[in-house]
Amino acid sequence: MNRLKGNYHTAMPILVGKELGAHMQSWRFLILVLLIILTFVTSMYVSFTNLRSAVSNMQDPDKSFVYLKLLTTTDNSIPPFHVFLNFLAPLLGISLGFDAINSEQNNGTLTRLIAQPIYRDNLLLSKFASSLILIASLFLVLVLLMVGGGLLATGVGIEVQEVLRIFGFWLISVVFVGFWLSLAILLSVKFKQAATSALVAIGIWLFFTVFFPIVVNLLVRSFLPSPRMMSEAEILYYNELISTVMRLSPGQLFSDASTTLLMPSVRSLGPLTMEQMIGAIPAPLPFKESVMIVWPQVSGLIAATCLCFAWTYASFMRREIRS
Repeated sequence: MNRLKGNYHTAMPILVGKELGAHMQSWRFLILVLLIILTFVTSMYVSFTNLRSAVSNMQDPDKSFVYLKLLTTTDNSIPPFHVFLNFLAPLLGISLGFDAINSEQNNGTLTRLIAQPIYRDNLLLSKFASSLILIASLFLVLVLLMVGGGLLATGVGIEVQEVLRIFGFWLISVVFVGFWLSLAILLSVKFKQAATSALVAIGIWLFFTVFFPIVVNLLVRSFLPSPRMMSEAEILYYNELISTVMRLSPGQLFSDASTTLLMPSVRSLGPLTMEQMIGAIPAPLPFKESVMIVWPQVSGLIAATCLCFAWTYASFMRREIRS
């Protein structure tokens, strides 16, 4: 603690280093890292096994993107890696943040930390930044392993557009985990017991992952007329409405963004009319246009993360930590 007595500007790197060391030595982090690595290896094995048939499919406009196929190809025995990540990434963020503040207070170390010449927001930022650095490093290593394994297995050079799309997927994955991490830190400030904050965070994750699509479908079926009684314009309107409501789920935002980046032939995230489809040539989009399609999803995740962090900051600044 004496090293924090220098000045406010040197406190942040010390706090981040302390949190990084604590995370890397924790069993829960190691277990989750092994789980994600096992999922990655399994998905890559299935992708390599079915890669030949995927790139030889003449009906697939994305057949030339070998390295993108490694992240999306499957034989339906297990989901591809980006679908697996939609389930595992929230657990990684929750596990790193559900006891970020309340465990410090229950152990009596929070009072001693705040007694040092540091700002409270430095403490929150160090909790968030250290976890995000670990997550970003883990995902970056997995991406590099995938690219290196693809080079050794296929001998095919990687294109610039594939590099941009893969690292775009890496960035979106980090942002997605960052949202759940900021939510978990918020709950660790709101609840005094770590078990309570963990249960609430997992409950929110289960609601958006399992129950939210069911609730939306039940509500839609309760007030929509039969499709046989609606015109084409009405069907498109209600489909667009359902898609908009579904995008209130962070998992849906991540799924839309990752699918669009890893599958360049995806041209729209909503329903298309027959007039829009007539004359359209099935060809991959440039990287810039794919980014324009997914930018609302990415900005939504970033906005939700900032909102959670701002709420955390406001709650923590008003909190009495000596009690």
